[in-house]
Amino acid sequence: MVQQLDYQTIREIFTRFQAAEPEPKGELEHTNAYTLLVAVALSAQATDKGVNKATKELFKIADTPQKMLDLGEEGLIEHIKTIGLYRNKAKNVIKMSRILVEDYGGEVPSSRAALESLPGVGRKTANVVLNMWWHVPTQAVDTHIFRFGNRSGVAVGKDVVAVERAIEDNIPAEFQQHAHHWMILHGRYVCKARKPLCSTCLIRDLCMYEEKNLD
Repeated sequence: MVQQLDYQTIREIFTRFQAAEPEPKGELEHTNAYTLLVAVALSAQATDKGVNKATKELFKIADTPQKMLDLGEEGLIEHIKTIGLYRNKAKNVIKMSRILVEDYGGEVPSSRAALESLPGVGRKTANVVLNMWWHVPTQAVDTHIFRFGNRSGVAVGKDVVAVERAIEDNIPAEFQQHAHHWMILHGRYVCKARKPLCSTCLIRDLCMYEEKNLD
């Protein structure tokens, strides 16, 4: 396993990320907390691009929990059947929407515990919603962050919870709000799984990855 980078090196890495992209944004399209929650839940084992394509028309007619219930499970399936695991996801979205209507007055709760209690919502989904909608400096560790964190030495850990903790412990406080977006985007477009673009990477001199692709 790669060694965890020191504080000053991590500070320099995120200073560069911030200079290149001061306000990084998530790529899932949404209009409110509910559509963000649904989009993130649908994105499990799917691409953001694929989810955005499926939800473009869906969110025009079902942008609240009650409207989603009115659409119904079969109606929802018609919109999301291009997404992996769509039947199970449709069931969860309908169950989630019912709970939001019955227990939360149709509003999305702003606590991690409440979010995680909803069907189809795990820690990662809850953290994304808390970060993107309520600007809580949470860290949603996906495959891109897990790969980048361990390759680079920015956040080393054997599982997603360990990497999340490493991010919180090692990245300076002023970068915590946007940290997961910088890492997701870097992992998605530069520090790719099969052929990382090390030769054009803005932190290649600081990264601990031994198998750098410098072609």
